[in-house]
Amino acid sequence: MSSSKLTHYIVGAMVLGVASGYYVHQHGASSGFAAQYVENVSMLTDIFLRLIKMIIAPLVFSTLVVGISRMGNASTIGRVGLKTFSWFIGMSMISILLGLLMVNLLAPGVGIDLPIPEVTASTGLAKAKFNLHDFFVHIFPNSIFEALGSNEILQIVVFALFFGVAAGSFGERAEEFIRNLDMLSHIMLKITTAVMKFAPVAVFAAVSSIIAENGLAILWTYGKFMASFYGSILVLWLVIILISSLVLKKEAFRLVSMLRQPILLAFTTASSEAAYPMTLEQVERFGCKNKIASFVLPVGYSFNLDGSMMYCSFAAVFIAQVYSIEMSLSQQLLMLLVLMVTSKGIAGVPRASLVVIAATLSQFNLPEAGVLLIMGIDQFLDMARAATNVLGNGMATAVISKWEGELDRKESS
Repeated sequence: MSSSKLTHYIVGAMVLGVASGYYVHQHGASSGFAAQYVENVSMLTDIFLRLIKMIIAPLVFSTLVVGISRMGNASTIGRVGLKTFSWFIGMSMISILLGLLMVNLLAPGVGIDLPIPEVTASTGLAKAKFNLHDFFVHIFPNSIFEALGSNEILQIVVFALFFGVAAGSFGERAEEFIRNLDMLSHIMLKITTAVMKFAPVAVFAAVSSIIAENGLAILWTYGKFMASFYGSILVLWLVIILISSLVLKKEAFRLVSMLRQPILLAFTTASSEAAYPMTLEQVERFGCKNKIASFVLPVGYSFNLDGSMMYCSFAAVFIAQVYSIEMSLSQQLLMLLVLMVTSKGIAGVPRASLVVIAATLSQFNLPEAGVLLIMGIDQFLDMARAATNVLGNGMATAVISKWEGELDRKESS
């Protein structure tokens, strides 16, 4: 299936999903059929996401080891790592700050007429208190097999760094082994091609089940908040692209075009993880060398979540606005720093953004139960977050490649 055909099928599946979900909700909600429909059809999305997750761990490990072993000495790895984390920290700060700016300008929670939950209401979310000790300990795996089995991307990256440096130190003696790992990465990408043929079905199931369960009314109820957030996300996209274009020049816009398919997949499935293999493929087609792309991209999935960063600051202040709680500029700036730290400690946690928001609210004397206000539409918001995370990591990979002189102009021209 060609790239353009797959894109058209995914868009068509999304439209069909909205129509079928609306029909089921309208005619099957009272009889209980809608609940049964959601339970059964969502299985298709779960299967697709499991197939993608099946690929990610061996793909990240193999590509990263190959890239590191061919990158050179430890000083080169350190230099690339410093540039990568500098970019990630800078973009995270910009994303959170932009979220604070937009939510204050648009004020989606001011004057909103929604039922306020009781302060004692349970959110059903695990509490996320940032602990520096636990964070750093968690980075290093007890067992690489445990990390691979649970798709702990950051732990896989750490082990692959050690493994790649060690393998590279053997020079020609390890070359055959490195070639085999390189072949493993190509096999994983071949499997990805096959799995992606199932993507339109998964997209249909995901969208259809959301609408069948909640109906279109929920979109109107939270219309101002959702419109404000999506408008803010578009501003963030513009900022990411413009900042990246300072390094990539006009090529930044061509990269956006090349990333449209993984971005669309992340949006429709509300999972940036689902788009990882395709994103890796596209940035390499753009001209990024594998040794840079295989390092920056997986690390970015733990540390460079631009869409999630904006959402955390945006949603936290929105909840304060709904409760008519004034937050001073100094409090909001302090929240920015808290979010910068807290968000790095919960990579891989289910509904991670909501967990971060709940933890942040409690630290600023805001009712944690305010999270209940946005839980009903979190799936719709997660779609925008996931798509933005893919764009941010794709751009970051190209920028670091350009800084390192590892962007192949022949391929990217």
